[in-house]
Amino acid sequence: MRPLQFLFGWVTSLGIVAGGSMADAKEKPVIGWVERVRIFPGNFEIHAKIDTGAKTSSLNAPNLQIFTRDGAEWASFDVTNRRGVTKHFEQKIFRTAKIRRHGGRYQRRPVVMLGVCVGSVYQVTQVNLVDRNNFNYQMLIGRRFTAGRIVVDPGRTFIAKPECKDEAKR
Repeated sequence: MRPLQFLFGWVTSLGIVAGGSMADAKEKPVIGWVERVRIFPGNFEIHAKIDTGAKTSSLNAPNLQIFTRDGAEWASFDVTNRRGVTKHFEQKIFRTAKIRRHGGRYQRRPVVMLGVCVGSVYQVTQVNLVDRNNFNYQMLIGRRFTAGRIVVDPGRTFIAKPECKDEAKR
């Protein structure tokens, strides 16, 4: 039995491919629990943890500044990758999320829309901004991005190079 056949058989037997069939899962790209991803605008590569338990993706923004532009709230923030390269972003705030933290406490976070490329999958998705300096990964990719598009193999890492079609146009 080939490894992917074993993986999909195992995933299906556990019911992880909820609402779909093994054939559906075979058609989706497989990624590991940690991957290199690209964020847009800017085509900037960082490492991200894939977290199917989180609804919304999160991005490390320790120097977050909120400001008003043309009557709307915007977020200004920098993201630094593992090589020490920093990219500056200014994005319009889409909404404010109320996130439940460990211990039941809530935290309000600004949410922006960013293009994200994981493997061959690109989509514009909601990303909340928070100081993640105490975490190992700059970004956490949540279910809003992965659901129905990707199969996550929790036993593997860095298996899907971020190569989205037409990424140069983004």
